[in-house]
Amino acid sequence: MDHLMVCPECAHEWNPADADGEEAVGNATSDLTVKDAHGNLLQDGDSVSIVKDLPVKGFSKAIKVGTKVTNIRLVAGDHNIDCKVPGFGAMALKSEFVKKV
Repeated sequence: MDHLMVCPECAHEWNPADADGEEAVGNATSDLTVKDAHGNLLQDGDSVSIVKDLPVKGFSKAIKVGTKVTNIRLVAGDHNIDCKVPGFGAMALKSEFVKKV
């Protein structure tokens, strides 16, 4: 949503520019291991697809199964994938709802 990041699962909204200390932790991906829904390791820049319909607060439609998301960025936290979802914009996703393409 414009300049805000939105979690499609819980509808939490935040501005990535306001993440003072969190951004430094989020960019330390050398120690960060993130696995997709099938247990494959994910890395920055990977392409993934959505494995479950994800309703998005504020939109009349959900992110559909099979939607391909390219050039992901891994961050620390509960929603450990930052990306741009086609048709929805910038969002944070949980790795349990994606699979590596």
